[in-house]
Amino acid sequence: MIYDFIVIGAGIAGVSAAYELADQSTVLLTEAEAQPGYHSTGRSAALFTRNYGTPLVRTINALSEPFFHCPPEGFTDHPLLHPRGALAVAAPGNEALLDPVLAASTDNNPVIEMPVETALKLVPFLRPECVVRAVYEAGVTDIDVSSMLQAYLKGFKSRGGITNLRAPVTALSYSKGTWTVCAGKTTFMGKTIINAAGAWAEQIGQMAKSTPIGLIAKRRTAIIVDAIIANVLPGIDVTQLPCVDFAGSDAYIKPEAGKLMASPGDATPTAPQDAQPDEMDVAVLADWIQRETLIKVGRIEHSWAGLRSFVSDESPVIGYDQTVDNFVWHAGQGGYGIMMAPSLARAVAGLCHNGSLPDDFASSGVGISDLGPSRLS
Repeated sequence: MIYDFIVIGAGIAGVSAAYELADQSTVLLTEAEAQPGYHSTGRSAALFTRNYGTPLVRTINALSEPFFHCPPEGFTDHPLLHPRGALAVAAPGNEALLDPVLAASTDNNPVIEMPVETALKLVPFLRPECVVRAVYEAGVTDIDVSSMLQAYLKGFKSRGGITNLRAPVTALSYSKGTWTVCAGKTTFMGKTIINAAGAWAEQIGQMAKSTPIGLIAKRRTAIIVDAIIANVLPGIDVTQLPCVDFAGSDAYIKPEAGKLMASPGDATPTAPQDAQPDEMDVAVLADWIQRETLIKVGRIEHSWAGLRSFVSDESPVIGYDQTVDNFVWHAGQGGYGIMMAPSLARAVAGLCHNGSLPDDFASSGVGISDLGPSRLS
């Protein structure tokens, strides 16, 4: 069988694109790991906020928002978004760093100045002497990534899509309008390749002899602190706390499954791999938590790392390769991939089926050249 599309990579980017493509075409989704979403998708902090990322990323986030609030009928029985809120705080000397956060406020997504006393009551683990200014965005929500991924997979299957797991791609070749893909122990044939391989996308591009896009994978570390240990005041419901960002660093702390997750927001360039946390990074993070907050880290429940992939302008790359026929890039989502997935999946399907982006992209001022790999030449 010759598939219309072969999607390489079953993270949220590949799975969502495969779902949209399968509405009109035959699609094979192939993945190196034993389960979809094993790497970055399964290790995401999973927040939705329109006020995050480059201007282009923010526009794409806005285009995804209707899907999160009202997914297609029958897509899922569970809400994809849950209220969270985000508090950004500044220590003495960093007050001005919150000005850009406040400036991002809109009528639909307000960001407000919050009295320090109110912020300290909202998040009791904050160290009072370390907070001299605070701003709050109520519209930030948690994304139920697991439900979202499973719904896309279920929908893909119902549309006739085929998923092939434990099958790393080892070779690609193109001849007479058809791609031959060696994945695992099987060879597949397809008319068009969708390169959604995440941190491995540049390597897949090399196999296809495509034009490089300069993709760099960067490691981010996170730890889970048991809520009982982190709960400095008895009776606090950790699940109701907002996400907390600390101006002057990329560090943040947020509730996660009844505990607290913390990350230094590191971005260490790393070769594509099953990323593991660096022991020194974990130790430095634990020390930072105890110096900057009232949390006493008696035990680290869990630590992990994930890879986020960027190109030079930190915006996603969606579009046909410049030199290789029928090879579509779907890469470079950085730390915004979950938020952008619904709209970018539609963008991939629009380009592949109609040669154009969906109407809402055009009305938002986003064109093919804004997303395509040619901008990186």
